[in-house]
Amino acid sequence: MNIQSIVKAGIFCFAFGNLPAQNPWPKSTETAKPWTRWWWMGNAVNEKGLDKELTALSKAGFGGVEIVPIYGAKGFENQYINYLSPEWMKMLQFTTDKAKSLNMGVDMAVGTGWPIGGPQVDEEDAATKMIVQKYTISSGEKFSEKIILKDEKQKNLKTIKLDIVTAYNEKNEAVVLTDKITNDGSLNWNPDSGKWTIYAVFTGKTLQKVKRAAPGGEGYTLDHFSPDATKDYLKTFDKAFGNSNYGIRSFFNDSYEVYNADWTPDFKNEFKKRRGYDLSPYIKYLVSNEENERTGRIKSDYRETLSELILSNFTKDFTNWVHSKNSKNTNQAHGSPGNLLDLYAAVDIPESETFGSTVFDIPGLRRDSADVQKSDKPDINMLKFASSAANVTGKQLISNETFTWLTEHFKTSWSQAKPEVEQVFLSGINHIFYHGTTYTPADVPFPGWLFYASVNFVPENSLWPHLTGLNSYIARTQSVLQSGKSDNELLIYWPIYDQWANPNGKDIAFKVHNVEKWLQPTPMYKNLTNLSKMGYSLDMISDKMIGESQSESGKIQITKEGSSYQVLIIPELTYLPETTLHHILKLAQNGASVIFQNEPKDISGNFEVEKRRAELKSLWAQIKFQDQGENIKTASFGKGKIVLSSDIEKSLEYLKIQKEQLTETGLKFVRRQFDGGKYYFIVNHTAKDIDQLIPLNYTGKQAVIMNPENGDFGVAEIQNNSVRIQLKSGQSLLLKNTETVDHSIAKWNYIEKTDSPISLNQAWQLTFKEGGPELPKSRILKNPEPWTNFSEDSATQSFSGTGVYTTTLVLKNKKADDYLLKFDKLYESAKVIVNGQEAGIVWSIPFEINIGKYMKKGKNTIQIEVCNLMANRIRYMNQNKIQWRNYHEINFVNINYKAFDASEWKVQPSGLDGQIQLFPLYFSK
Repeated sequence: MNIQSIVKAGIFCFAFGNLPAQNPWPKSTETAKPWTRWWWMGNAVNEKGLDKELTALSKAGFGGVEIVPIYGAKGFENQYINYLSPEWMKMLQFTTDKAKSLNMGVDMAVGTGWPIGGPQVDEEDAATKMIVQKYTISSGEKFSEKIILKDEKQKNLKTIKLDIVTAYNEKNEAVVLTDKITNDGSLNWNPDSGKWTIYAVFTGKTLQKVKRAAPGGEGYTLDHFSPDATKDYLKTFDKAFGNSNYGIRSFFNDSYEVYNADWTPDFKNEFKKRRGYDLSPYIKYLVSNEENERTGRIKSDYRETLSELILSNFTKDFTNWVHSKNSKNTNQAHGSPGNLLDLYAAVDIPESETFGSTVFDIPGLRRDSADVQKSDKPDINMLKFASSAANVTGKQLISNETFTWLTEHFKTSWSQAKPEVEQVFLSGINHIFYHGTTYTPADVPFPGWLFYASVNFVPENSLWPHLTGLNSYIARTQSVLQSGKSDNELLIYWPIYDQWANPNGKDIAFKVHNVEKWLQPTPMYKNLTNLSKMGYSLDMISDKMIGESQSESGKIQITKEGSSYQVLIIPELTYLPETTLHHILKLAQNGASVIFQNEPKDISGNFEVEKRRAELKSLWAQIKFQDQGENIKTASFGKGKIVLSSDIEKSLEYLKIQKEQLTETGLKFVRRQFDGGKYYFIVNHTAKDIDQLIPLNYTGKQAVIMNPENGDFGVAEIQNNSVRIQLKSGQSLLLKNTETVDHSIAKWNYIEKTDSPISLNQAWQLTFKEGGPELPKSRILKNPEPWTNFSEDSATQSFSGTGVYTTTLVLKNKKADDYLLKFDKLYESAKVIVNGQEAGIVWSIPFEINIGKYMKKGKNTIQIEVCNLMANRIRYMNQNKIQWRNYHEINFVNINYKAFDASEWKVQPSGLDGQIQLFPLYFSK
């Protein structure tokens, strides 16, 4: 066969000869390995169980755990431990000591369940909302009503107060009446003329409690806008921890899921201090949805104030507190009404999350519509908020809560997890946290304690024996992605004031689950998507970050530790603060290149509008554009250049900003720079196989291909700044391109031809080594086929575990350079053993493995240890009404949040199926 035939047949693969001593992989650390969220159900943990689980996690390739206590299992109440009690702290200390002995790290949530809150949150510190009541009054009428709160749920609260009372007539003339209300709620005012509507604003409470709280963690959710609430909350941890951090690497705060919290007791004063005027005369505009300019301006100022309050009064205080403990913090900013970029940047480890399942074009990748969320799917541009904040400010680690509701319970294979985690890597994230792992006492039978919405990375999972395949892949990839700095060339401004000026609603929550409303319709999102497809690499930047940026030698940089960028893009927008435009022009003055997609139309907010609007226009007038034709205007500005065009691609071409052409093949990439070179992480999520020279912006003097699935590496072929890449659909690789040449590294072995495949459609012995509820009987197969085909043996229909397929093969000669064992269908993963030697784990598409170095001339024994899903055993348990889900709170639900029941499921195919072939491979010389 020639190389074209090989590509068409899809049989080339990663391969090379003996490994040299010189290893290009970065040193592996505990942070490079995947971590997992570790739920302590009811905090019913003990030292023996903690020791056993941490040891199992370590052997499976985990680098650390993140402790999140939640509700408990019924019947185990006498084993519950109250959160932060002396006994709980003793278990925590044991955990961190044991983890340290295993070279693992430990993080923990600052609370139980989510969102942040607990018994230490009293009424005063609880999440707060504004409650508005309206009244009417006319001149000459006696106003007999009392302006007191009518909400029955709020009446018994001691902290309720009347904040603002303002009356409006038909002409929208306002009179602030706050000081005209007596202690009993009587109004001491009567209008001289006309009919007036009175708006009374009370400070109320959301009354939201912590969701999925653990014993000792129940209570109100926190007021994130109050500095006193944050400080009071953390005092409980000060009491429990003393001067120690108990070995905690990072304290974690989950996503902001506080509902209806849109106020704080001191909001009126904070608003005036931050926005420059009293909100009281404008309260009508804040609580209405009138489509007018004034409403949009008032709401913009209100939302900006909320953003600043959560940044200064929660996020920064949280960071300062963990630093006082000589620890770090991890924060999920999404879901909050704040500027996500600034909130992520204010912590040590910004964390995003993926929820749901993505559609990939990879042939053979299972994605049953019945087993995935109907609406939610991960969005790479949403993930980039966290990575952008980290990249521009120089944070080494960007984490991600990964695989939440990836599929229906018990139906997730490691092959399905691979492209999802690759998409996370492509967003710039480099520190994966699985969702997740549940602590289970040793005496709890299969399937152990489980948490809903999770892929359940637990030893009871029948796929657990092969989890090291996925974990090793992630560890190798992250060891590279945690090295050096991000190497994105473009910055794109987030025009958040266009969001904040929306006259509808009050607060705007920037959630993972509603990106189709606030993110996807925006010009910025379209630019992010289109430019990435073209081959450009981007990070986002906020107004605050622009104000902190410097320009030197034509590059834009926010911090010394952060990345530097070639161009700042201002996407199509309506509102741009004059202060931000001032900072942009200062960057250009000092040598930066800036692209405006349109002329900013207006300033944001309601303070000194005409004065600030005039300043914006005056600043813009300083740019003396020259028409270059083809929808491009340009201006030299100091040492820099400013381009005005709706066509960003043409603008970048004008500025001679080079894109990566590799995306023209459909390949995706993320790039990092280090002293002396650059890394490329390249992924093939297309339906086709790639074998060609790929042009790169940087090749250096040597390019080393590194295979993250098995650690193999070799020097790549380079021609005219192009690197030859062979990637099958579903595969990925890393390139290490350097200015130095290491002659000790052998050449990468490209597959040039292959002989006709050797078919293994022959007799196989099938036995079963572990799993349940019982082991099916052994049998001799004429051809390899799934064990679930043998319905006459009922055990095969309910079995989840490991089946072993064994056969022999006589190799008449061993002339090929290597031999590729390829499975047509595999349910779900396999360990391959050749002549008693482990060749590796086959766990991802394409299902194949090189086994040449383990084979010999003559008789060869091949064993395939196949692990299947948990689904069939759970189906059996539900059909036979064997109790296994019995928890407090939400118990255990299916992907549609209904009571879980697998009894009507079809039997999931398990084992080997279709063709099994051995391809003799010949490498290029």
